[in-house]
Amino acid sequence: MRVEQISVFLENKAGRLAEVSAILAEADVNIRALALADTSDFGVLRLIVNDNQKAIQALKSRGFTVSKTHVVAVEVEDRPGGLNRILDILNQAGINVEYMYAFVQHSGENAVMIFRIDPIDEAIKLLQENNLPVIEGSKVYTM
Repeated sequence: MRVEQISVFLENKAGRLAEVSAILAEADVNIRALALADTSDFGVLRLIVNDNQKAIQALKSRGFTVSKTHVVAVEVEDRPGGLNRILDILNQAGINVEYMYAFVQHSGENAVMIFRIDPIDEAIKLLQENNLPVIEGSKVYTM
């Protein structure tokens, strides 16, 4: 039930983000979701792509620092309070959400959110016990 996310460390300067997207395009890697966090000196680009190995190899060969992290993709009811239901369940169990971001497309009637959660396995079990659809990585990569 885990989804592999890659993180790319970038200097915070003009053109670096475009360079990453060009490298991925050249490698025929499709970006499914992304989030960018920055400071004055550097940024962390978090990506879910259709082919992690190809993306990592292409980026590393061009000098980028890349790492892999596991995240969780969860269907969220697309209505007021849908996200709060998930966050409340995790909060009541004392599970921390380190960060989250929205996925690029809907899955049926619901939105999809990506969560970096610790501890991840406990969170997945808890979400499933509360009848929240956790999406397999293999499905997320092709959405």
